[in-house]
Amino acid sequence: MAKYRRGRINDEVQKELAQVVREIKDPRVSGAMVCITGVEVTPDLKYAKVYYSAIGGDKKEVGQGLRSAQGFIRKRIAQSLNLRVTPEFSFYIDESIERGAHIASILNSIEFSDDFDEENADEKDGE
Repeated sequence: MAKYRRGRINDEVQKELAQVVREIKDPRVSGAMVCITGVEVTPDLKYAKVYYSAIGGDKKEVGQGLRSAQGFIRKRIAQSLNLRVTPEFSFYIDESIERGAHIASILNSIEFSDDFDEENADEKDGE
């Protein structure tokens, strides 16, 4: 299978999972804002790694809720996507959004001293 085809399948599964997660009635999942950040389907389409981020809830609890709703999720994906094999999903917490926010907060907290501004002004005047 070509790589571009698997990439398209990853994108479609991610899109459909984002829709299906909103329909889950488990309070662990519905009580938090869950974002599907990525999907990696194996070449044989039997398994898929789903990366998620949750805001407003315990991430481990959300993961347990997603795992308990795995049958419902798989059934809905099978109905909406026309694939030969519907993959089994395994859910992983994606920390990249929080890591990026942490780095952004560090960068925003940097303060420049007046000496630094004066040196830059002198260099610009000298050009």
